Amino acid sequence: MDDLRSLGFDVQIAADVTEAAQLLSAVPADRRVALVDPRFVGHVHALRLGLTDPRFPAATVTGALTAQPEARPALVRALNTVGAGVPAGPGATRTTVTDRTVPGRLAVTMDAEGTAVQRPELGSLVAAVPVDESARTTAQSAVAAVDDEAVRLRSAVKAHDGFFTTFFISPYSRYIARWCARRGLTPNQVTTASLLTALIAAGSAATGTRGGYIAAGLLLLFSFVLDCTDGQLARYSLQYSTMGAWLDATFDRAKEYAYYAGLALGAARGGDDVWALALGAMVLQACRHVIDFSFNEANHDAVANSSPTAALSDRLDSVGWTVWLRRMIVLPIGERWAMIAVLTAVTTPRIVFYALLIGCAFAACYTTAGRLLRSLTRKAERTDRAARALADLADSGPIAQIVAVRGPRIRGAWSAPVIALVGAGALIAAAVQQPFGSKQMIFAAVFYAICSGIAVARPLKGALDWLVPPIFRAAEYCTVLVLAARSDVPGALPAAFGLVSAVAYHHYDTVYRIRGGTGAPPQWLVRTIGGHEGRTLVVAVLAAVLTRHSAFTVALTALAVAVALVVLVESIRFWVSSGAPAVHDEGEPA
Repeated sequence: MDDLRSLGFDVQIAADVTEAAQLLSAVPADRRVALVDPRFVGHVHALRLGLTDPRFPAATVTGALTAQPEARPALVRALNTVGAGVPAGPGATRTTVTDRTVPGRLAVTMDAEGTAVQRPELGSLVAAVPVDESARTTAQSAVAAVDDEAVRLRSAVKAHDGFFTTFFISPYSRYIARWCARRGLTPNQVTTASLLTALIAAGSAATGTRGGYIAAGLLLLFSFVLDCTDGQLARYSLQYSTMGAWLDATFDRAKEYAYYAGLALGAARGGDDVWALALGAMVLQACRHVIDFSFNEANHDAVANSSPTAALSDRLDSVGWTVWLRRMIVLPIGERWAMIAVLTAVTTPRIVFYALLIGCAFAACYTTAGRLLRSLTRKAERTDRAARALADLADSGPIAQIVAVRGPRIRGAWSAPVIALVGAGALIAAAVQQPFGSKQMIFAAVFYAICSGIAVARPLKGALDWLVPPIFRAAEYCTVLVLAARSDVPGALPAAFGLVSAVAYHHYDTVYRIRGGTGAPPQWLVRTIGGHEGRTLVVAVLAAVLTRHSAFTVALTALAVAVALVVLVESIRFWVSSGAPAVHDEGEPA
């Protein structure tokens, strides 16, 4: 009983199921309830995992069951039928019945009726209901043999993480997480502290001095320590929240891209203009992410999702050193930030960006090549859900949507990515080859918009259709980058950096809404900001029309501010609403 009270429960004792039902009916409808067999023997953390995780409407461990408000009606119905024993319906066939206590039977009954009951993995933790004194003694010995707190600390660390994070951060950051938990700090507070630290690091880099660069590198590393700590604190204390998921998902990108801007400002103070490199690094990193997102969404629920390449990957993962090598090759956030921090402290911003572009380009080629091989060698039938997710990730605006409905529908297994690539290639080629201000750029943007509509006219269920969203991202971002770089207008590149940042935020926001199961942002938002082809056409028109000194910069800045305001207002409204999903991503892309 003391263990339950330590977890925040008011404990009441019921003589039987009928009395338990009466006691539960007296609890306010908006509160979580739990039933625990009085004979329960186990670790406190086993109860914590089974009874306090806010992500699941209902959960159980041996001898204990919890239900949040949305699952309480199912619990009441189960209480009314539990006297008949474990049901033999469809749910019983899905669940192996090993816990025949009242909470265990209730859990199976709820499963059978369609209410999913989470069963957390306990590992070495003990949760048992002894039937006699001998079994009780055995269970108590098992409890004493396992250090509850040590298990809790280990489980606070993400199971699959990068080499740098696993061996250079997590060994001590978990203790920082425990320190925060014991002082009542929340993961959201730690996440915010990580953001503020990274922004201070960016400000230090913007000074352009060697001392500022050294401070920036150290602060960036400390920001990453806090970034690891917030997730470990959430797992350690089971403080998951919708707001926390959103902050964690978006702040990493805000921190990294703000730091790029700080390095560019610092270099400018020293007379070196690296804004094109900074924007190029951001474009490359954002495109890497959308490749990850698109491939994963396309294969999230694919049928017959296997290939010889995947089998080889599984074999390599069975060899210890290859696992770490492959994790390092993709330059995940830990390795990437460590490289950026060290190079910032000892070299120049230009060298930092050169190293970042080379490393990320190699990682992008490695991961994309593997995914292409998997896609070409597997025989997978993609679902309507996957096609819808890819269409949402495509971010098609009004022009592409009209072309998709009224234009030609070209058949072919690879037609969508090929058409998208043709349009993107023509657009980028025009941006690179045509003089700045050429009206040909407008025609190239119109051609790109038409190709974009044709590419998404059919459901994206082909083997390589997951390439369509990354192609669109590369086309839009690279066009803005090239036009700003070739304009030779003061401030154009920083303005382009701001525009790509605002658009990239919209695309990340789309990803996390899809992952949360709520679908993409509303169509009015996509139409308002033009879709990828609409924004690209606007930028092309601005480049062709506003050739006067500084006019192009002012127009890009105004467009960036307008997009940012619309996107941020709608995003914040959604993520603080009751309908927002709790996205707890344990596999954040590189």
